[in-house]
Amino acid sequence: MISAAVEPHADSFHPDNREPLPPSLAPTVPAPGARRQHNPNRRKVLFVTAEIADLVKTGGLGDVSSALPRALAHLHDVRVLIPGYRQVVESDNPIHIVGELGGHAALPPCKIGRMDLADGLVIYVLLCPELYLRDGTPYGANNGRDWPDNHIRFARLGLAAAEIAAGEGMAHWRPDLVHAHDWPAGLAPAYMHWRGLHTPTLFTIHNLAYQGVYSRGCSPELAIPDHAMQQEGMEFYGKLSFLKAGLAYASHITTVSATYAREITTPEFGCGLHGFLASKAEQGLLGGIPNGIDASWDSATDRHLHHNFSLNDWEGKARNTEQVRELFGLERTAGPLFAVVSRLVYQKGLDLTLGVADFIVEQGGQIAIIGRGEPEEEQAMRELALRYPGRIGVRIGFNETDARRMFAGSDFLLMPSRYEPCGLSQMYAQRFGSLPVARNTGGLADTIEDGVTGFLFDDSTVDSYLEALRRAFYVYGKQDLLNAMRCLSMTQPFNWCQAVEPYARLYENLVQQAQTAHY
Repeated sequence: MISAAVEPHADSFHPDNREPLPPSLAPTVPAPGARRQHNPNRRKVLFVTAEIADLVKTGGLGDVSSALPRALAHLHDVRVLIPGYRQVVESDNPIHIVGELGGHAALPPCKIGRMDLADGLVIYVLLCPELYLRDGTPYGANNGRDWPDNHIRFARLGLAAAEIAAGEGMAHWRPDLVHAHDWPAGLAPAYMHWRGLHTPTLFTIHNLAYQGVYSRGCSPELAIPDHAMQQEGMEFYGKLSFLKAGLAYASHITTVSATYAREITTPEFGCGLHGFLASKAEQGLLGGIPNGIDASWDSATDRHLHHNFSLNDWEGKARNTEQVRELFGLERTAGPLFAVVSRLVYQKGLDLTLGVADFIVEQGGQIAIIGRGEPEEEQAMRELALRYPGRIGVRIGFNETDARRMFAGSDFLLMPSRYEPCGLSQMYAQRFGSLPVARNTGGLADTIEDGVTGFLFDDSTVDSYLEALRRAFYVYGKQDLLNAMRCLSMTQPFNWCQAVEPYARLYENLVQQAQTAHY
């Protein structure tokens, strides 16, 4: 047993050892260029997530989990709690055991390890080899199927967060607030509520479509009380929803763009939860805070690029274009290069891109596609490339270097998403002078100015998509107009300061409200 008084280095672990915010919460955002002062109300925040880009990532949640705690570090003491997946445990970062937690119902006991990254970010690793030390993604095996015990795996994460908040197993650090992200962390606010903790909780929706829905029969395994199986609890059409648990029991809810916060209260985007979310919005408990991108997204300094370039250096950008054509086996041509950097799933509207591919090629354009996802979508992309050798290239898989080079080398980024809570790719593309052609939804609507920094279309139809593409081809033929749009897109303020101050003030206000209510 580790003494609660011993902080980081008591023992070592190795795998072989087994809308706007309501007035009461509204942030005060400093004027651009204003110098930030040290926060006199510095809070301890536990950031609960299933992935972090430094160690393991499947999508935008990993990027946010890496960037936001760092961006908030000058204002609050934010520490990350993540499961001890193989990718985490076998990284080059030492892990020192700082606490232990007992089992509960079917949730096994585990240890808490501390990992200190080079820049000072503290990560608490939930060490339970029987649940997490597996080959695959955070959510499933490499065959694309989810782990059958994910309800146990992520309930254990939520319970650990609640136990840490209660001061159990790791008494040297106890958070003032718990910030849980998406369905894998949805039971953190729930367990805290069921245990009567007064520590406030914030729950952030990154994608409402992924809800962590399981059979009601799992309740005894997870120690879920009977009263939680009600419409105002985590019951969802006769089943358990981890995401709804987060929505039901958190002190406040945010999502990752103002437009998406409004959209999810409607039947079209609410995934069966629109009424529940509309009620939260009416109570002032739901708002949108946009994500940002970090300073590494700079075409003049990015180490991933073969050829760095800056504003108005269009010859430098063209050298990146040729490199992407070579990477994807595309012919040299004077036409525009369109990029798809995406998870290959239905949400992303790839069937619409299949529907406009003939038009793009007929107009002299090319398409480079990178991503992985659903087998049917992957196969459809392969078949598209076979139809147009030298004009359309596909790489199934993903790596950061190729993606960055595609943003730098493409003229346009295709994002016909049926819905997009925030989206990061459109921000990356604009920063590198690639103009997005995107659906007018969610964060895409909030970060792309139609006809100024990209092109938006309203309907999830080929005809609507084609109208935006025609405008893109027109602009490509007007070099001065194209370059003016590139300049505007590259200078958009997509940095984390737009999110840091709102989150920082929200943290402070939630803690203050909890203290007022319970002390």
